[in-house]
Amino acid sequence: MTELILVAASGLAREVIASIHGGESYSIRGYLDDDPALAGTAPDGVPVLGRIDDAAAFPEEKFVVCAGKGASREGIVRRLEDLGVGADRYARVIDRTAVVSDSSVIGLGSILLANVVLTAGVRLGEHVVAMPQVTFTHDNQVADFATLTAGVSLGGGVRIGRGAYLGMNASVREECSIGAGATVGMGAAVVQDVPDGETWVGVPARLMNPPGTARRVPVDMEGKA
Repeated sequence: MTELILVAASGLAREVIASIHGGESYSIRGYLDDDPALAGTAPDGVPVLGRIDDAAAFPEEKFVVCAGKGASREGIVRRLEDLGVGADRYARVIDRTAVVSDSSVIGLGSILLANVVLTAGVRLGEHVVAMPQVTFTHDNQVADFATLTAGVSLGGGVRIGRGAYLGMNASVREECSIGAGATVGMGAAVVQDVPDGETWVGVPARLMNPPGTARRVPVDMEGKA
């Protein structure tokens, strides 16, 4: 059985542990995390083995990067690369309840939690995170380090850029694209393309605080800004 090291002792890591205990063919060796307060501890019974820079001490194990934000995962992967951890050292974590079609492809390091569905011709890049009940439909393409939180639904032919983040229960209309580094807010309904780096919210989704609009300033009980 393959031994697995979880990099970053996060909430996402706890969900990964639950998926693995539910049927994945891995045994968990422990965490690597830079938080000094975690040194020598064992959150949820899983020992913290050291800092991220100690990864070279584990030449046989596989790794999964469990930082919640795509940019953070990418930064950790770059650090591990400098330590000699190559792309082939990453494991896929796929919950036993996930439905993955034979025509779909999942990149190394990616995480699919409970009840995720990939219908037909879906392509997920490396280190993609899909939290519970995400639905990918035909011909979706998701770039590396993207994060789709619980309940996200994508129409057919949707493209998600590198490091994009989609909030809980967001939905994207067929053939739309979400740009690299873009953010879609919780519950948003995307009906047109979202450019790189922008944050869109609402139903239908629109750019948050577009140029030329006034930003709301909090006012105290005496009416002072």
